Amino acid sequence: MNILAIESSCDETAVAIVRDGREVLTDCIASQVELHRIYGGVVPEIASRMHIEAIWGLADQALTRTGLTRAQIDAVAVTYAPGLIGAVLVGVNFAKAAALALGKPLIPVHHIRGHIAANYLAFPELEPPFLCLVVSGGHTMIVDVQDYTKMQILGTTLDDAAGECFDKVGRVLGMPYPGGAALDRAAQQGDDQKYSLPRSKPGANPYDMSFSGLKTASLNLIHHADQVGEELDIPSLCASFTAAVSDTLVPRVVRALEQTGRKRLAVAGGVAANSRIRADILSAAQNMGVEVCLPPLSLCGDNAAMIGAQAYYEYQAGNTADMSLNAYATKSILGETI
Repeated sequence: MNILAIESSCDETAVAIVRDGREVLTDCIASQVELHRIYGGVVPEIASRMHIEAIWGLADQALTRTGLTRAQIDAVAVTYAPGLIGAVLVGVNFAKAAALALGKPLIPVHHIRGHIAANYLAFPELEPPFLCLVVSGGHTMIVDVQDYTKMQILGTTLDDAAGECFDKVGRVLGMPYPGGAALDRAAQQGDDQKYSLPRSKPGANPYDMSFSGLKTASLNLIHHADQVGEELDIPSLCASFTAAVSDTLVPRVVRALEQTGRKRLAVAGGVAANSRIRADILSAAQNMGVEVCLPPLSLCGDNAAMIGAQAYYEYQAGNTADMSLNAYATKSILGETI
């Protein structure tokens, strides 16, 4: 089954063709990073306009690269939630038009389900059930993947997402957008014990987490140093901050693995590219005898291949849509509108 997949939830326009949920025939991406870097972050209106300009050409490019004809496309999939609403609408409307013109099924895919499915592309042998840590710019959660389309959220951030905190701290430190990647590079040269930063403690739900206190403490430290003329050890601050994020995530993942008895752990989302978090998760899982799936960096960020992968299983479960499909800025991975 050849699925034409569309992803436009933020600042990457992407079109892929994925076969049977496991084989990427092509994944075409038009990045907007350099444009948004001027503003220090994503400007939603600009992102939407750039999606409009890029999406048709990418779809045509995807067909050309694979040598497939339009008749050989079996379904059209698209990210319909969550994301920047204007950006998501561009992808949804294009996908609806494509499905209508081709006379093919339309498959709506939740963006975070797509991130989880990126692991199916990197690890063809991976099958549910397994535990997944999702860490991205907008979401941080621990998900029990019971089947390809049946999932349970064990814990989530109560406020800011880990990725958003990385980008915000990086921006205040004067690092180029996206700040998380630059912060990771700096942290590798620093002392993670030099600065004392808070870690959120387990609450009523031991798997829930919080990052707003860590973000605030880090920003206050930076602003205070600027006000009194104190020179900060930037690499060590980055290392200390990254350690605090990892110390919030990893123990909760370990506890979830112990409680659920899962023997496979997948990691998904842009923050899964962070070197410290990857290393800490690998170490903890190896100590428990748990198999770990860490996708390559190319599949950690937003891409359309992951949408095509999840779409295959959504289609098998009968989850298709008609021309009334709408876009949503917020929606639970379980399907409920937040």
